[in-house]
Amino acid sequence: MEQKSKTFEEAMMELEQIVQKLEKGELPIDESIEYFQKGVELSRYCSKKLDEIERRITILIEEENGDIKEEVFEHV
Repeated sequence: MEQKSKTFEEAMMELEQIVQKLEKGELPIDESIEYFQKGVELSRYCSKKLDEIERRITILIEEENGDIKEEVFEHV
């Protein structure tokens, strides 16, 4: 897929542009479907990237004695 070479920010910008085009409602139905399909792909890509980033997040927690403890973030 083309969006794998994109950064998260690039994919989000492209997705926003697609949403704006679709919201105008001025596109022929075939073109709208193509844009919608591309938007779904970009949305899935962005969601996957966010999941990957979330797994890499660490939380720094100050322990009672003042030491900083690094923990891996686990989303519940």
